[in-house]
Amino acid sequence: MSREIRPEEISSLIREQIRNYDHRIHSDDVGYVISVGDGIAMVQGIDKAMSSELLEFPKGVMGMVMNLEEDHIGVVLLGDDTQIREGDEVRRTGKIVEVPVGDSLLGRVVDPLGNAIDGGENPVCTKTRPVERVAPGVMTRKSVDQPLMTGLKVIDSMIPIGKGQRELIIGDRETGKTAIAVDTIINQKGKNVYCIYVAIGQKESTVARMVQKLRENEAMEYTVVVNASASSSAPLQYIAPYAGCAMGEEWMEQGKDVLIIYDDLSKHAVAYRTMSLLLKRPPGREAYPGDVFYLHSRLLERAAKLSDELGGGSLTALPIIETQAGDISAYIPTNVISITDGQIFLQTDLFAAGVRPAVDSGLSVSRVGSSAQTKAMKKVSSSLKLDLAQYHEMQSFAQFGSDLDDSTKKILNHGAHVTELLKQPQYSPMSMVDQVLSLFAIKNGFMDDLPVEDVPSFEKAMHRAFHEEHADLCQEIDDKGDLSKEMMDQITEGMRSVVEQFKLAKGVN
Repeated sequence: MSREIRPEEISSLIREQIRNYDHRIHSDDVGYVISVGDGIAMVQGIDKAMSSELLEFPKGVMGMVMNLEEDHIGVVLLGDDTQIREGDEVRRTGKIVEVPVGDSLLGRVVDPLGNAIDGGENPVCTKTRPVERVAPGVMTRKSVDQPLMTGLKVIDSMIPIGKGQRELIIGDRETGKTAIAVDTIINQKGKNVYCIYVAIGQKESTVARMVQKLRENEAMEYTVVVNASASSSAPLQYIAPYAGCAMGEEWMEQGKDVLIIYDDLSKHAVAYRTMSLLLKRPPGREAYPGDVFYLHSRLLERAAKLSDELGGGSLTALPIIETQAGDISAYIPTNVISITDGQIFLQTDLFAAGVRPAVDSGLSVSRVGSSAQTKAMKKVSSSLKLDLAQYHEMQSFAQFGSDLDDSTKKILNHGAHVTELLKQPQYSPMSMVDQVLSLFAIKNGFMDDLPVEDVPSFEKAMHRAFHEEHADLCQEIDDKGDLSKEMMDQITEGMRSVVEQFKLAKGVN
């Protein structure tokens, strides 16, 4: 009579077989390509690959693991996919995608992998950092308490940005989004702020022109440009902002202040969608993959103001989003608006009307920066938003009738002068002292009697007069960042004198 086999014996027998099987067929971290095309390779035979790991393909092409399927892995190629053939051998490197970091990157234009694309030698960096990392936790941060001045009156007065903040710049194409970012970089000269400009999906000529402008304004000395142009592959455009962020984090952790601009995240989302669809990930709303929100949230959460125990460094992010016909309720714009600490909204109509920067003060907001704003700036800009709101309301009302009462005429006249004052030419950011003087003059009605077209020339004359005749006062405003009653009285006296001189020179009564 045969002995009955117990279930425990069967399971132990199977376990033994599996153990021996594992010893016999041990994966040697080498696989082969089963299909390739459109910058995507499917690889079989590598069992222990990690997500975001670098794989080595023939002819020096590198790939990044994106999909971990049951029987194969999906890899995005960070090089020319025409070099790769089916059956080619693929090896694990055991490394996550990393970029070189350090001071030798300053003044250079590099691709997202840290290779020079400005015609010079590759930067010599002794250290690398993974492009992806977990954002600093709540306990490692501190409140935003220092202003990051853009040099633009309309932003520094009404939509201030603090070091460690994430402020979105949003608007249609050709409304001056990049101009704001570039002016902000130029304004950091001499302020010990390192700048990183990440160009995603831009034309090579546009980036070259911008780099030339930064060189002319001596801003490249403290700036790195990471360029994944429109001709770059989708994987390179995808990793570009993370690479730029990793470069910035190195300086932030050394206790330094960093400004990073992502121009723009709309094209970044499109590059990610392209990759995801080629990897056969299921599409969601507008064909974007379901994790497109996480794509930008994990990037922007890395902007922070670190606590004093960790050196007090900061990483300030200015992401840019391009809208279609001013539609800020589209998928990607609403995602990024909900991640950031406020937005600067640029309006096509204002831009066309000659108001540059074309900032819509009604839709724009900073949820953090006002707590970092200097006291002097707060004092002179407190009523600015209200003045502009009243002006725009009265302007639409005044179109229907010419018979206006004196108070309405006063609001319209003051609003027109404020609007003219807030206009600012590109590549000419203004110091905090000059901004305070200009805003003090407009707030206290010193310009209201002048013709609107004379506002820019009066502003220049006023700045020149104060720097020549009241240099000590200007220095005091800069040092203290506040206005005492005595200082205000001095400014008022100085303003009266400047107005009189200006009117005499112009022959205005």
